[in-house]
Amino acid sequence: MESNNIQEQMDKINNKLDVILEEIELQKKHRREIEDLKDDLMRVGNDLYRSTVIELDQVHDYLNTGDIFHLGKKLLRNVNIITKSIEQMESIKDFLKDVSPLSRESFIDLMNKLDEFDRKGYFQFIKELGKVADKIVTSFGPDDVNNLGENIVTIINTVKNLTQPDMLHSINNAISVYKKLDIEVSDKISFISLIKELNTPETKRGLAFAIQFLKNLAANGSKDLTNVKSLQTN
Repeated sequence: MESNNIQEQMDKINNKLDVILEEIELQKKHRREIEDLKDDLMRVGNDLYRSTVIELDQVHDYLNTGDIFHLGKKLLRNVNIITKSIEQMESIKDFLKDVSPLSRESFIDLMNKLDEFDRKGYFQFIKELGKVADKIVTSFGPDDVNNLGENIVTIINTVKNLTQPDMLHSINNAISVYKKLDIEVSDKISFISLIKELNTPETKRGLAFAIQFLKNLAANGSKDLTNVKSLQTN
């Protein structure tokens, strides 16, 4: 019985020794890991120190300790401003991230519209307009442009009157009549035949229209000449 108790005590002691040995082994393992970490940190620190010394050696002529301290104090005083700036940059980044799909779609739409304009001939038309502008510039001098500027109001009024519906209708009728004219003048024309033609209603209406037109034209010309003289006098 006593031998059994001794054996149990020995087993307990052995178990405790096993636990102690296991803990010692873990401590050794941790110590080795810490030593390895310390060695790695020492190597990194030495490399960082050497790199820092080399970099500072290149700028030591342009930098002094006071400047570094001054910069550090400024950074500390403006931490809130720097933080807000970073937050704004993050907001801009998020905004650009959200807008990028829309920008891509807008760019694609723009390219499609430009392709449509090209197929319809807009760019070729603009190119030809450029050639017309070159011809105008090379064909007219400064004096011509000056005269154009002085008479631009008259030109615009003339164009305005020509583009009135009744005037366009009259011009269109005159062109239509001109296209349909098929006049053959005989080589043998006598004064008697001409006098007979003067007595026809069509000839009388034509002459009356021509005379009235010339009278109105002369009257308007006289008014314009008077206005020009008065302007020159003033």
